[in-house]
Amino acid sequence: MRSRNWLSGIVLGAGMVFAASAASAVTIGFSQVGDEGDWRPAFSKDMQDEAKKEGIDLKFADAQGKEENQLKAVRAFIAQRVDAIIIAPVVVTGWDQVLKEAKAANIPVFLADRDVDVADKSLYVTRISADFNLEGRLAGAWLAAASKGRCNIVELQGTTGSAPAIERKKGFESVIALFPDMKIVKSQSGDFTTDGGKKVMEAFIKATDGLKGICASFAHNDNMQLGAIQAMKEAGLHPGKDVLMVSVDYVPAMVTELKAGDANASVELRSAIGKYIYPVVLEYLKGKKDWPKWVKIPSDVHTAADVK
Repeated sequence: MRSRNWLSGIVLGAGMVFAASAASAVTIGFSQVGDEGDWRPAFSKDMQDEAKKEGIDLKFADAQGKEENQLKAVRAFIAQRVDAIIIAPVVVTGWDQVLKEAKAANIPVFLADRDVDVADKSLYVTRISADFNLEGRLAGAWLAAASKGRCNIVELQGTTGSAPAIERKKGFESVIALFPDMKIVKSQSGDFTTDGGKKVMEAFIKATDGLKGICASFAHNDNMQLGAIQAMKEAGLHPGKDVLMVSVDYVPAMVTELKAGDANASVELRSAIGKYIYPVVLEYLKGKKDWPKWVKIPSDVHTAADVK
């Protein structure tokens, strides 16, 4: 009887320890843009994998590219009393009210990958992301060197109103503005998708009589450029040779195109960034409050020569 009571005590004690451990797990709500392209799903998977490594209870919500879905998800996280909220915003505007609601509930908000435009910057702790403007500048600098500063460019823009589309364009234009013989002659949104990029490039090919006089294609992400490559090949053109191809993301499919010579350069946007994001959130919850408003993740340029 005494040994049975002793065994019961061990089981009960172990159960209490497990319950305490489970109760102490940090719960984080993550509102993701969606799953467009190749980069976004890789980012989502990394966030989920890193959460498991850190012992985080991650509540994941896919907004499917719609801001209204993100607002609903954030309000659901607030209702669930999560410890922190991470948002990768679809667009930069429309966030003031829901962020005020999170602040009123004493739930810290962190921005991942993309930025928001709010009047009160104290509504979020910090943004952990690459510098989209720098990515645009890196693409512009590479193209200026490759074209010797003389180039008519077609531009495939990302989702209208999104931070990467806005900043990559600004950064790229700030560099080519230094060269009188470099200019964007056609620009249209392909919504960050391969199909969108293909349709935009088809329109460019038609409007320019087979890209006559066009020196380069600058795409705000690799997936649009992959679609552009398809469209050019179907039109009998030779991407990477007839036209210089530079984009952003450095996804595996673009590495293949670089090796094949159908693309020339890609600015890397790291998808495995959970290791940058979660430590900031966890340290904040432990008491480190003095974070800058932007924690930057580095970017690199990769060329066909590099991958070969």
